[in-house]
Amino acid sequence: MSLNEILFLGTGGGMFSVGKQLRASGGIVLRISGIQFHLDPGPGALVRAKEYGVNPRETNVLLASHSALDHCNDVNIMIESMTHSGLDKSGIFLGSKSVIYGEENKKPYLTRDHKKQIEKYLALEPGNKVKFNNNISVVALKTKHNDKTNIGFKFINDKFAIGYTSDTGYFPELADELKGCEVLIINNLKPFGHHDPHHLSSDDTIKLLRQVRPKLAIITHFDQKMLEQDPIYQARQIQMQTKVQTIAARDGMSVNPITYAATRDNKSMQFY
Repeated sequence: MSLNEILFLGTGGGMFSVGKQLRASGGIVLRISGIQFHLDPGPGALVRAKEYGVNPRETNVLLASHSALDHCNDVNIMIESMTHSGLDKSGIFLGSKSVIYGEENKKPYLTRDHKKQIEKYLALEPGNKVKFNNNISVVALKTKHNDKTNIGFKFINDKFAIGYTSDTGYFPELADELKGCEVLIINNLKPFGHHDPHHLSSDDTIKLLRQVRPKLAIITHFDQKMLEQDPIYQARQIQMQTKVQTIAARDGMSVNPITYAATRDNKSMQFY
């Protein structure tokens, strides 16, 4: 197992892409300095973890950015797998208020029983920081979304910072939230020419990358229209217009956040 790794257990987003499983929706696993994070475990997260060689028992921190099924559907089954249904109480859950406490007329996705199975759960707001002993910090970021408690995440250690936009519309302060990230994971739901006030399009990603200037941008979380217009083509156009190395994630793709090399099906793509 790579010491530092970003592994995509799914790259689909939106009701049609996820509902038809045009792309998987298992979330993203980050392995950073000995800690295993599982971010936004949507439908099929446990199945995809098995498929791509991820042991849920090794997950230290489970995270969910907001209360949409394609981001948090499998939080409870992942906790059961992490803890043997609470027999081995372990792990931390970090999430939005909506996932942990619910919203108006909407129950929380994280159940009372599963809260008892883990060591700690924390509802984060933008600006909150959680520090771990391995010199790793997780910072909650501001977003623009119809779930008002939705958050993005920044993962920081002494070698790099990884930013994750979560689902968000573009807004001027978004770049400030993500400044300093060497690797930026962008939920680029929509292709060029398709505006959504609560999700990023390829046009929005260009505006964002021109300001943040990461060393590597990875677009993911594609809806049906994005898939029809080819994420690889979208990534190439984004790279041409921003001069930022940009790749379109694929299910099962692994990226090293230090070397920026990506592998899939035992094939290596070295970008730097």
